[in-house]
This record gives sequence, structure tokens and C-alpha cells, in this order.
Amino acid sequence: MFTDSKLKEECGVFGICSNKKQALASNVYLGLFALQHRGQESCGIVVNNEGEFKSCKDLGLVSDVFTAQSLSELGEGTMALGHVRYGTTGANIRANVQPIEVHRLTGNLAVAHNGNLTNSEQLRKQLELQGSIFHSTSDTEVIAYLLTKERLTCSNLESAVSSTMEKIEGAYSLVIMTGEKMVAVRDPNGYRPLCYGVIPSEKGDSNEDSYVIASETCALDVVGAQFVRDIEPGEIVVFEKGKVSSINKHCNTQKKSLCVFEYIYFARPDSVIDGISVHESRVKAGRILAKEHPVEADVVIGVPDSGLDAALGFSQESGIPYGMGFVKNKYIGRTFINPGQTERQNKVKIKLNPVSSTVKGKRVVLIDDSIVRGTTSGHIVQLVREAGATEVHVRISSPPFIAPCFYGTDVPDCKHLIACNHSLEEIAKIIGADSLGYLSMEGALSLGKDEGLCCKCFKAE
Repeated sequence: MFTDSKLKEECGVFGICSNKKQALASNVYLGLFALQHRGQESCGIVVNNEGEFKSCKDLGLVSDVFTAQSLSELGEGTMALGHVRYGTTGANIRANVQPIEVHRLTGNLAVAHNGNLTNSEQLRKQLELQGSIFHSTSDTEVIAYLLTKERLTCSNLESAVSSTMEKIEGAYSLVIMTGEKMVAVRDPNGYRPLCYGVIPSEKGDSNEDSYVIASETCALDVVGAQFVRDIEPGEIVVFEKGKVSSINKHCNTQKKSLCVFEYIYFARPDSVIDGISVHESRVKAGRILAKEHPVEADVVIGVPDSGLDAALGFSQESGIPYGMGFVKNKYIGRTFINPGQTERQNKVKIKLNPVSSTVKGKRVVLIDDSIVRGTTSGHIVQLVREAGATEVHVRISSPPFIAPCFYGTDVPDCKHLIACNHSLEEIAKIIGADSLGYLSMEGALSLGKDEGLCCKCFKAE
């Protein structure tokens, strides 16, 4: 049952492939740390040493699960795969912690997945009727079993991946590791981001370069990898023995539909997705908001973290001064982690503390990324009023949610969406705002490239 009032994260995937045996777990650790914002339920690392897999996986944050000793015990290898999880499919239990590992007749297989399959229940039933025994409730295990099954009749792993893609539907950015190679895959719509880079050899020998695959470019940066390119929607990229090859069979078969919330909320602002700076995209959203919903005010503030860039854009466009409205406690996770409503309300107060000198006696424009149920927004508006604001005008850097999402974003069914059940004026009253304005659909679509963004959660069908 949905009880949270803010969006939940995606998952983050990270893989590294080298021709030289080395201690790779520390680099994967750094990559996962950079992707921690995408999933805070669990994390895992699998190291591949000539086909022998060693893993460390558990519930919790990266800094809690991995220690210097546990990373050391993973040993050396030529490949390693990591994952941080927030699950939209499957419970938060240890069996669902990724990467998912399968021990096959043809060797070991590990899969890390960001996204959500829309036909996983149907596929799972078919596999169970054929004798598959599932150990988790995650749709990622469905992918792993399909890969295993297809590999029995396909000449190589990439052919098995291609055959599996013809059966699975929905959103998936995958990194797959066997004893011999690593494969990166993005679904034909490109709902979720995926890119790769290279760590040049210190000797200048390209045969000893290491390739890094990640959900976001910020994870490449932290390990010193140079960005090469985004993996295209539908593309299969194979990393083997220092060589990179690409299969484009499934490319350009569907309309490109990157989730717009990668730009609005999910991704780190220092990442670049499909050639667009996330920071600049959010600043642009704020500028558009200022044009679409102008207001007379004394200061613009943003709700950390994803509301800050949009607030800067609103300030630049409107000429209203930008101010630091909140101090964020860095030692507390995002509010969705807490299942109880009372506890979540308390955590909002602990997590965000208004800077009274910024807002006291002033008309405030408060910028946030979204409103789902409205409860968290109401608490934040109340905090600003208690700090002395005379007016609070809320501006949201996304359109209103009026439809559920089935592609990996935890937007619930319509009965839990405040915009489905209340008018703009009613929502403003519920959250205690003097006025309320959302980014238009046209504004949201302009945040990405011309190829297209997925905005289905903003459309009634």
C-alpha cells in the first residue's frame, strides 16, 4: 500500500571491465556511493575472477554494507558489477538484493537492473510452469532466468540477450556479467539512462584500458573514467577482452521515451543524460515556471535538493532575489524510507530546518520538484510560515501527477494522487499555500531533446 508523499527513487547500476586482474571492488564502491541517491534500500557488489564470482550484498546504505574488510575479501578480478536498489517490484528483503546471481551449466551469470517490467508476472508464471524455482520477488530474477533459458539455444550471450529483449516489456537498463564478458543493455524506449566511459591505462596501452558502465555520468567521474557516450535505446553493447562492440537490432524500433523525472528529480545535478546537463535542465524548468506563473515576492527559495536549481532559474528569470531557505541535515535519508506517517512527519522537521533570517517578514516563492499526496508539501509550507514568512507561493517544477507510472517510478494509483482528486485552488488550500503553480506539459517536454520524453504520469488516458 502506498503511504509516502514524495517520489521514490530508481535503482543505480555500475559495472567495470578490465583486461588486467586487479582489486575492482573499491572502484565499484565509489561508483555506488555516487549513485546512492538512486536507491537506499540495499546494495551489492559481485567480483568476477576468471569465472569465479564473489559477492557482498545486504540491506542498507553503501557505507553501512561495505567495509574495508568486506571489500578486501572480494579479492581481485577482471570484472565487477554493482547495484543500489529501490524496488518498485518486489519487497525490501535480502533475497531481492542485486546483482542477482545465477549459477548455470555454462557458467555464472550476474544481472543488475534499473527499471520495471510491465509483463513480469506473466513471464514469471510461464517460467514457473516450466520448472523454474524463484528465490526472490524481483522482476530482475525473471530477466536472469530468461537469459539462462535463451542461452541454451543461442550461440552466445549477446544473442540470448537479444532474444530476451523480444520477450520482456517495460523499462530496463541492464548490466549483465558472465565469466568472459560484460553486456550493457537499454530498453528500446530508453526509459532509464545508461552510459559508459573508459579509464585509460597508465602505460598508455589501450589494451589495458578499463571500461565503466553506469546509470549516470557522476559515477564515471568519481572513478576517473572519461565519458565515451550514452548507450542508445535498444542497444546491446558488449565488453570483452578490451574490445567494445555494439548490436543495434532493437534500436529505432520504439519512440524514444526517457523518463522526464531523470531531469526533474532522480538524477544528480552534476550528471549529463543524453547530452543534457541535469543542472541546466532544472534551471530551465525554473525559468519557465517564472514565465508561466509570475508572482510578486521578496525571495525565492528551493526545497533541497532537486528544488534548488529550479529556484535559481526562477530567480534569474523573475529578478526576485534567491535565498537559502533551508538547511538540510545530511545525515538522514530521504523521507520515503520511513513507513509510518507520524515518523515521516517528524523526519521532515529533522531533515529540513528553515533559515528564518531568509524568510522572516517576507513574501516567499517556494520551489519544489513535485507534489504527490501533498502531505510533505504541507509540512514544508508550515515550516516556512512558522519561520516568519508573510506569504508562501508554491511553484512546482513538474506538471501535476494525474496517472500512475508502470516503468519504475513509484507513482501510485490515482486515488492517492492529490491532483486527481482536487482542483488547483483546493490543493493550494490543502498544503497551506497562498498560490500554487505547476510547470506546464510543454515546459516539461522542453527539458529534453526533440526525440522525446516519457510524461505519461502527467496525462490522463
